[in-house]
Amino acid sequence: MITIHEAKTKIELKEYIKFPFTLYKNNKYWVPPLIVDELEGFDKKNNPAFETAEAYFYVAKRNNEIVGRITAIINWSEVNDQQKKKVRFGWFDVIDDIEVTKALLEKVYELGRKNHLEYVEGPMGFSNLDKVGVLTEGFDQIGTMITWYNAPYYATHFEKLGYVKEKEYIESKFPFENVKLEFFEKANDLVKRRYQLSPLNFKTTAEVMPHVDKMFDLFNKSYASLSSFVAISNTQKEYFKKKYISFINPEFIKFVEDKDHNIIAFSIVMPSFTEALQKSKGKLFPFGFLRMLNAKKNCKDVIFYLIGVLPEYQNKAVTAVIFKEYFETFKEKGILNCFRTPELADNAASINLWKHFHPEIHKRRCTFKKEL
Repeated sequence: MITIHEAKTKIELKEYIKFPFTLYKNNKYWVPPLIVDELEGFDKKNNPAFETAEAYFYVAKRNNEIVGRITAIINWSEVNDQQKKKVRFGWFDVIDDIEVTKALLEKVYELGRKNHLEYVEGPMGFSNLDKVGVLTEGFDQIGTMITWYNAPYYATHFEKLGYVKEKEYIESKFPFENVKLEFFEKANDLVKRRYQLSPLNFKTTAEVMPHVDKMFDLFNKSYASLSSFVAISNTQKEYFKKKYISFINPEFIKFVEDKDHNIIAFSIVMPSFTEALQKSKGKLFPFGFLRMLNAKKNCKDVIFYLIGVLPEYQNKAVTAVIFKEYFETFKEKGILNCFRTPELADNAASINLWKHFHPEIHKRRCTFKKEL
């Protein structure tokens, strides 16, 4: 018999968070999250996403053992401002038993029907900066700290339950040796002269912080046209600033400004923490913190996390300025491999940015949708 329980207390939420540690215990491609980081993100008093979203955390049990988990989510900004009558689900993990999947999803349907919503979509998080999508290709590829990993049967379960693919995402990688200076050096010089632009580089996190709010404002403007985008609020800016910026090597944050010192483009690249997280098994102490610091300083693999350009500067080769700066930084640090975070498969403009580097698509993922 399958029973569904809502995780509310800290102990229950820890059990919820640790279920995938058991499910993927012997899987060399799964990357565990930091348990303390997950707890913080699920704290409704701490995470400002809950100012405009509500979420409920459920575990499925059989014979008193957890066999699945899911989060049922409503992003009220999305529902009210964008008129998308959608209930979300995320943090979905399950054994290969479609009856467990069905029982977990029923809790999502209940939330949606209670609030007169029209369809369900997932897996996805509270906001656009959370993880998204179920893996459909690339099960033999190592994960990252900013994506979910899952077994092939997840998608099979959804399809058997009447879901259809909604949004498809691709992830690509390329060796740094594929990046040639001649690809963008001439465009870099031309664009800087024509539009009177200058790159901003940083050596310390303290130098970055005064610019972060402007970066998030630019993020909101540059991504506003995407159909699934929900703007980041001021309180979320503060939250993400504290949560993420200190994790990132300041040399891996690049801005471009105009002659009046307005930021018109930015990019964030993260060192890969994959190996450090796998060795730490979700714990920062006693050695996890040191492993993370070592990865931040010495890892030779990097992940292009975010890149944004002010709409009026899009299609003007401004990214040539950003790539030129990264080329110099990566060459100095001996970077070997570059990875892209999930990007919409139909976002031709974004995909076109990387064509000169001959990226290899090594993973595909998607969200699934079903009418209520």
